[in-house]
Amino acid sequence: MERNEIMVHDIGKTIMIIALVLFAVGAVVHFGGRFLPFGRLPGDFVWQGKNWSIHFPLASSIVVSVVLTVLVNIFFRR
Repeated sequence: MERNEIMVHDIGKTIMIIALVLFAVGAVVHFGGRFLPFGRLPGDFVWQGKNWSIHFPLASSIVVSVVLTVLVNIFFRR
């Protein structure tokens, strides 16, 4: 194969992987509200007033950060 064909093949693979990751993230966001307690963990702060509310998901952000760090280290370790 020529160099251009290899590059196009690699770009196609990359786009397919990105699409699968986006699909998985979309499914977790869509269905996760029913099954996952993100936004309702101890350490997630919510302040509500008469016509306003502020959500500060500190614990959920820490959990997501730790999980993503572990996954990135597993998949991209050389």
